Amino acid sequence: MQNVKGTYDYFGREQARRRQIQNILRNKFELYDFDEMVTTELTELDFLTSKYAGGDEIVKEMYQLTDQRKRRLGLRYDLTIPFAKVIALNPGIELPFKRYEMGKVFRDGPVKRGRLREFLQCDVDMVGVRGPEAEVELMQLAVDVFGALDIAVVLKWNNRRFLAEVLEAVSVQAEDTSSVMLTLDKLAKIGVIGVKEELLEKGFSDNATRGVMGLLELEDVSLEAIVLKYGLQGSEGALEVLAVRNILRELGLEKTCVFDLFLSRGLSFYTGTVYEIFDATGGYASSLGGGGRYDAIIGKLVGKDDTESEYSAVGLSFGIESIMALLEERAYEAVPAPVVLIPVGVSAVELLQTAAELRAAGLRVRLDTSGRKLKNILASLANSGIRYAVLVGETEWKAGMVRLKDMEEWVERDMSMDELLYRIADKYVG
Repeated sequence: MQNVKGTYDYFGREQARRRQIQNILRNKFELYDFDEMVTTELTELDFLTSKYAGGDEIVKEMYQLTDQRKRRLGLRYDLTIPFAKVIALNPGIELPFKRYEMGKVFRDGPVKRGRLREFLQCDVDMVGVRGPEAEVELMQLAVDVFGALDIAVVLKWNNRRFLAEVLEAVSVQAEDTSSVMLTLDKLAKIGVIGVKEELLEKGFSDNATRGVMGLLELEDVSLEAIVLKYGLQGSEGALEVLAVRNILRELGLEKTCVFDLFLSRGLSFYTGTVYEIFDATGGYASSLGGGGRYDAIIGKLVGKDDTESEYSAVGLSFGIESIMALLEERAYEAVPAPVVLIPVGVSAVELLQTAAELRAAGLRVRLDTSGRKLKNILASLANSGIRYAVLVGETEWKAGMVRLKDMEEWVERDMSMDELLYRIADKYVG
């Protein structure tokens, strides 16, 4: 018996560490006024494979199944498309609307460090804000989250509309733009030579291939230089990318949030700004998160086949598995060890009543019901890192007392429950 490849069970110290990371993200999300949402893991396959969703790029990695009535279904591969579905199905939701979600997603793709087939994704999305402040707020959130995690990052960003304008200026036909973007998005992995070989394999025209290679050979790919070189002053994409850049500059985020002309991200539903987050030290190669603007999906789902509807949206996904892989060697704040209650001649009811009182005060309590001799129990506790043992004896219990044994200082004394809580609650509560 073994787990399916690319899936894992989490428990004990590892799960405590994962929960701690999730709590940091959750706290930041709520500081930015995102409300929690839970969407379905199981969705109609036709929707997941539609042109409004992932399309052909994701179908090959999607888990597909049928139910007893032969309906074609799929497991969600991200949290963005299910979110779009919720907005489309609930037209009464007041806009702008901001949500976050942490949930399992499934992809039948290659398995490597930080990339699994069943994994946790953490997303934030907002719908109903067309201006660049939406993208920048999510970039701010990303910088804030990774600051709290003490991970130095660089957030690379671009604008797909602007990149399409640049590609058109170097002779790439409109119908070939998405395919060229997919190839350019691999630049960091396959290099300039790999990009050229892939373009040739796809059969693009010589003019288009030369134009793209000319872009890759430019010494200055700064935003201003590209706008001037290709005469894009005043173009829609250039205005969008300049608006984002100007806000980032005013906020002092320009050194962390770096413009990258060749970033496009793989999914074609992005319509404007896109961004991806990487370890600034370069020690961890996989992406730590990414997202962008997707103005068309929700509108199309409700019958508005344009990008000017009120359902303009932008999102950001944090790669929790990549974050965990990056932090795997780092120490973390352990969950406080429990207080152990040891019955000494009392009934189960009396033991549980004592535990209930301690738990009501916020203490983590473990019951020792092993039936072992007291000296053996205490010997085990001495080697476990647990500091406090509380002995519940019949005589003490009737008097409203317990015996506290400090396993670190090797002292013990009888005391009331109020005194016990006063002495140890501040070490475990809060």
